[in-house]
Amino acid sequence: MRIFKFGGASVKDADGVKNLVKVLRTVGHDKTLVVISAMGKTTNAIEVVIDNYFNNKKELQSSIQDVKKYHNGILLDLFENENHAVFNIVSNLFQDLSIFFDRNKSPDYNYVYDQVIGYGELISTTIVSTYLNEIGLKNNWLDVREFVKTDNYYRNAKVDWDATQDVISKKVNKKILNITQGFLGSDANNFTTTLGREGSDYTAAIFAYCLNAESVTIWKDVPGVLNADPRYFENAQLLNQISYREAIELAFYGASVIHPKTLQPLQRKEIPLYVKSFFNPKEDGTSVSKGQDLEPHVPCFIVKKDLVLISLSSLDFSFIVEENISEIFNLLAKYKMKVDVIQNSAISFSVCADNNYKNLEKLLQHLKAKFKVDFTENVSLYTIRHYDKKAIQGLEENKTVLLKQIFDQTIQIVTQ
Repeated sequence: MRIFKFGGASVKDADGVKNLVKVLRTVGHDKTLVVISAMGKTTNAIEVVIDNYFNNKKELQSSIQDVKKYHNGILLDLFENENHAVFNIVSNLFQDLSIFFDRNKSPDYNYVYDQVIGYGELISTTIVSTYLNEIGLKNNWLDVREFVKTDNYYRNAKVDWDATQDVISKKVNKKILNITQGFLGSDANNFTTTLGREGSDYTAAIFAYCLNAESVTIWKDVPGVLNADPRYFENAQLLNQISYREAIELAFYGASVIHPKTLQPLQRKEIPLYVKSFFNPKEDGTSVSKGQDLEPHVPCFIVKKDLVLISLSSLDFSFIVEENISEIFNLLAKYKMKVDVIQNSAISFSVCADNNYKNLEKLLQHLKAKFKVDFTENVSLYTIRHYDKKAIQGLEENKTVLLKQIFDQTIQIVTQ
C-alpha cells in the first residue's frame, strides 16, 4: 500500500482539487491512502476565528462566515448542482463549529484550539472525497480521529502507538482508495487533539508505519526537497537523495519541507519517503531513504523567524552551574518554550526559543527573580548544514549577528 499526502497549497481552490485528480490518475490510486490538509490558508483563518472567540466576540460569526464563503466558492466551482448533498454536509460542519462555541465552558486556549482547528481538515477531505466519488474515483472517507489515538497534550499530542496500530491494522481497507485528514487525533475521552503544526506529514508516516506501506509520497508545489527555502534564499537547488539521518538533522534544525517527527517511524521500517511536485508528478523529486547522505553535496540553509533570544547572567557574578541550568530548563519546559539554541559560559547563559504559547512574559518574571535578564524578540535563527566560508559570509552580510555557534558540519547564527 502507498501513502500520499497533499498539503493545503495543493487543494487551495477547485483547480487544485482537479489537479489532485490528475496526479492520482497519472500515478495510480489503487491500494492508496491519501492524507489531505486544510485547504489553502484555512488553518490561519480558523486561528483568527479562535482568537476572536477569546478576544473579540463581536467578530466571531463574521470570521466564521469568511471561512465558509471561501469553501462555498470551491464547492460551486466543483459541483454544478447547488442542491448536491455535499453543500448540506459542509454547512452542517460549520453549524457544528458554531454549536461548539455556544456550548463550550472551557477557558483553556489549547483545548479550544484543538477542538476547532481540525474543521479545516474535516471540510477539505469531505469536499475532495465527494468530488472524487462524483467523477468516478470511488473512495472511502475516514475520520482520522478514530484511528490516531493520543494523549491529551493539546496542540502537540503524543501518539499512543499501540492503540493506533491496533485500530489502523484492523479497520483500514488496504485494497481501496482511502481519503483522510492530516494533523488530527483524539485522546482517551475522544476529544480532538493535534500533532503540532505541519503535522499532516506525520499523519502520513503514522499510517505508513502501521500499514507497513511500501512508500510515502508528499506532494508539494516545489520539485522536491531544496537545499534552501526559495522564499528567503536565492538559487535554491534540488536535492536528489537524502539519507534518513541527514533528513532528520535537517528537520531537527527546522527544515519545513519534512516534519521532524515524520522520519523516525519511516526509518524504523525503512519505508522510503518521496517529495515530489504535484505539477510534474512523473518527475523523480527527492528520495529520502537508505543510502548516500546528500546528493548533490551542497550547503543546506534553514531559517526560523520570530524567535526570542534570552540572555541570563548571575546577579552576583557567581558561576552558572548545573543547579542553575536545571532550574532554567524546568522553567522553559513549564512555559512550553521550545528551545532551538543554547550557549553558556561561566557566568552567562543564552537561549534562543520560540514563543508559540505566548508565555514569554510569565517566564521572564520568573527568571528575573534570580538572574539578570536581557531579551530580544523577533530574531531569526539561521542554520547551515555542510557550511563553507562562502555560505557563512553570504548569510552574515547586512545582518547584526547576536549569537554564533559552530558544530561539526553545522553552524547556527542568530541575527536581528
